[in-house]
Amino acid sequence: MNATEITYRPISLKLKVMHVVRLTVAAIARLFFRLYYGNEGEKVPPITDDILKEPAIEVAKKIRNKEITSVEVLEACIRRIKNVNSILNCFVEDRFELAMKEAREADELIRSGTKTSEQLASEKPFLGVPFTTKDCISVKGLHQTAGVVLRKDFIAEEDAKAISLVKEKGAIIIGLTNVPELCMWWETHNHIFGRTNNPYNTTRIVGGSSGGEACLQAVGGSCFGIGSDIGGSIRMPAYFNGIFGHKPSKFVVSNHGQYPSPESELHDSFLSIGPMTRFAVDLKPILKILSGENASKLNLDEPVDIQKIKFFYQISNDAPTVDAVDVDIITAMKTVVEYLKVQHQITAEEKKIKQLQKSIAIWLSTMKSEKLFGEFIMTKDTVALILLETVKNLFGLSGNTFIGLVTSLIDHGGVSVGDERYHHYLKSRENLEKTFTDMLGDNGVFLYPTHPTPAPYHNEPIVKPFNFSYTAIINSLGLPATTIPLGLSKEGLPIGLQVVANHNQDRLCLAVAEELEKAFGGWIEPQKA
Repeated sequence: MNATEITYRPISLKLKVMHVVRLTVAAIARLFFRLYYGNEGEKVPPITDDILKEPAIEVAKKIRNKEITSVEVLEACIRRIKNVNSILNCFVEDRFELAMKEAREADELIRSGTKTSEQLASEKPFLGVPFTTKDCISVKGLHQTAGVVLRKDFIAEEDAKAISLVKEKGAIIIGLTNVPELCMWWETHNHIFGRTNNPYNTTRIVGGSSGGEACLQAVGGSCFGIGSDIGGSIRMPAYFNGIFGHKPSKFVVSNHGQYPSPESELHDSFLSIGPMTRFAVDLKPILKILSGENASKLNLDEPVDIQKIKFFYQISNDAPTVDAVDVDIITAMKTVVEYLKVQHQITAEEKKIKQLQKSIAIWLSTMKSEKLFGEFIMTKDTVALILLETVKNLFGLSGNTFIGLVTSLIDHGGVSVGDERYHHYLKSRENLEKTFTDMLGDNGVFLYPTHPTPAPYHNEPIVKPFNFSYTAIINSLGLPATTIPLGLSKEGLPIGLQVVANHNQDRLCLAVAEELEKAFGGWIEPQKA
């Protein structure tokens, strides 16, 4: 029997009833949020510095060739951040003064003529290019709160490995972006810096946990961003904000310098640091740098012929705990499939991998840790204290977010590390990984929704908590995946898909991203949405 043909018992009556109840609650909540927020948010001003509308590799080239200075690019980024942040609340800490010093040094190196443009391109390909990262990846001298009030005064003493690698290639870190509490929810909100708003409609979420970073990239606040992803934390925000985001293959990019750090090899395989960009062409050179000594495993310089890639796709995971896939996303997926057929004579094969119905159960179970969630966000983690904090939260008196407290409470029950159900889901994960590796081989990619809907209203994820299953399962399998923007929904919100490849075949994802960007336009400036 083929692994993709494994059958399961029909969904029980109890699950069907729960599904109907959940959909009813979600529908009522959607009506409430629409009435509360309205359909229009605050408008974001347009980008006025054209250099912020160009790929980072082109910005770097212009700096090397003295067509523009690093100082001028940095000044453009600073102007943009100051112009939009009061509306979006995506940028939470700057190092503008130090960044300006580094920009002047980069310009002086170029003016000195001690190295040719070609030498600089080889040794420091992003010399003088400003970038940002999220407030959970350490940057020496800046806060590293991860959105946790208990860490509001914590200052990082060293750069994360990923940050140091990018800086070694000449890029200039200019500040930090907002995250959810402990980076473990798919709306960016915490009780230190507050909530981040979507630039396409400020009544909507930016996703999480790299939500502030995706938002800043969407509005051109820096030339590229570095995010991290354990259940979709790069890809969901990239999707909600209409940019590109890549989650690398497991164990390729170092997780050194992240908080919270992975507590086991299994969790380390789920967590990945990766690039977030407005332009697909920037993904590969940034990933090559982030991969460090592991870059050779990815063969990123090996040419990719789109016509030799095998394409597979699936429109829905059909899980009863997850929303149906929005019609605009289905249409976009079918349009891509048709494009491949007409333009490249490629017939994409539709799959119905039934194991994907178990996505959220697999991810939640195998993410279980010996250390409880509440131990990271509270001074003492007991059910009684969590309930007390929840009551305080209702009156605005808690340092913890409501969803953080609910997560802490849930973490006291469910699967335990090492019990029978835990091992059952580990086995399910292994079986699903084999299904994918057998299907994809060394030249296959899988097109799959990044998320079943466009960006929901603020707080709406509470009534549809498991919609992140489309990205989470890919983390569980350790596979590389890239979110690709494919225009806007009828509501004017970004939509797209993710493309998944086999282990260490990241270059296939990136090649497909560049191809679909050319075909469908890629990033759209929010003001022009």
